[in-house]
Amino acid sequence: MHWDGFLRTTALAGVMLWAGSATAAEVSIFCSSAGAELELCQSASEAWAKETGNTVKINKMPANWGEALPLYQQLLAGKSGDIDVLTLDNIWVGALAAHLIDLKEKVPAEELSAHFDAALADSTIEGKLLAMPWFVDAGLMFYRKDLLEKYGKAEPKTWTELTETAKFIQEQERAAGTKDMWGYVWQGRAYEGLTCDALEWVASYGGGTFIAPDGTITANNPKAVAALDLARSWIGGISPEGVLNYDEEGSRGVFEAGTSVFHRNWGYVWGTSQAEGSTLAGKVGVMALPVGAEGEKSSGCYGAGLLGVSKYAEDTDAAVSLVRYLTGAKEQKRRALQAYSPTLKALYQDEEILKANPALRFAEKAYAESASRPSQVTGASYNRVSQRIFNGVHNVLSGKEGAEEALTKVSADLERLKKRGW
Repeated sequence: MHWDGFLRTTALAGVMLWAGSATAAEVSIFCSSAGAELELCQSASEAWAKETGNTVKINKMPANWGEALPLYQQLLAGKSGDIDVLTLDNIWVGALAAHLIDLKEKVPAEELSAHFDAALADSTIEGKLLAMPWFVDAGLMFYRKDLLEKYGKAEPKTWTELTETAKFIQEQERAAGTKDMWGYVWQGRAYEGLTCDALEWVASYGGGTFIAPDGTITANNPKAVAALDLARSWIGGISPEGVLNYDEEGSRGVFEAGTSVFHRNWGYVWGTSQAEGSTLAGKVGVMALPVGAEGEKSSGCYGAGLLGVSKYAEDTDAAVSLVRYLTGAKEQKRRALQAYSPTLKALYQDEEILKANPALRFAEKAYAESASRPSQVTGASYNRVSQRIFNGVHNVLSGKEGAEEALTKVSADLERLKKRGW
């Protein structure tokens, strides 16, 4: 279907649904509290309310998304009616499955089929569609295009090449007077972000994803050891010691201050680095992450923002209506123009979006080669699993343990969790 026709068809379907409610309802939604994300969520929800005659209550999620899950669990355990629509990380679906309605019977099949299959699969447990895909993401590599051009360096294809290029440019720039220049900044704090980074290194070396989809523990193997050994070599070399306490925003701050050549983060950094007033506008390139070994996949960590509806919502039909509006073509296009990656396949052919967000030109490949965290197989226990992984990896990066020693302990911990049913 032509894109304009697709947009009109989905919009009409939405209007028909929203008009179906006889009385006005108030729907409560939790939106991310990050600046641009909060504004987009709030303005779209208010637009839905205006179109449907309903009202909407905006709740702010904690700034650290990791703190949102316990809040949700507390509210849902009490069957609270104060929470209708939830913004979800894709790794939370298993933990909250018992409290979310099945959307498969609420959303037309043709509307669902417009989304990437992987995004729908991420939202589905035991055949139930427990959330609608809203935006998709994968770990990406941002870099100083101007500096690579200045020194005649190509985009690195492997992590070893990145290490060498980062070291060379770092040394040259420091010699030229930029004493605080670093080669590479990323997320090294002991938290979920480090699980993502470590998964990318290990998977791109062909070392698996710590736990296979069938539940087999794969954490300790020579390829995983090699990946962590290389990452450990970055500390104090091409990466500052402070990277051991960096999260997404901390590492982004260093890159956007102009003091790092390479920077691993999520797609939103394209928008922030090119924003009006940015000193890096026009100087940044973006690429899929390097591979660890020839023939392996890039393996950027897969992430997605989802919207789920609580079973305890007073008006579930109104809540579903809001979810369909937010995840529909019109709203996903508006967000895509602000550098968010849509989950609707047709939007990746939209020239207006591609002009505003050129990173999407290779994004489909990046998503196709992405690696998923083992949240589906570990379900509600994923947080405990991830904690074992990121603490073990942090011990390697900080020099407390060797890679093989740490991964042996991580594997043993994961085996114990598995025997207890995770």
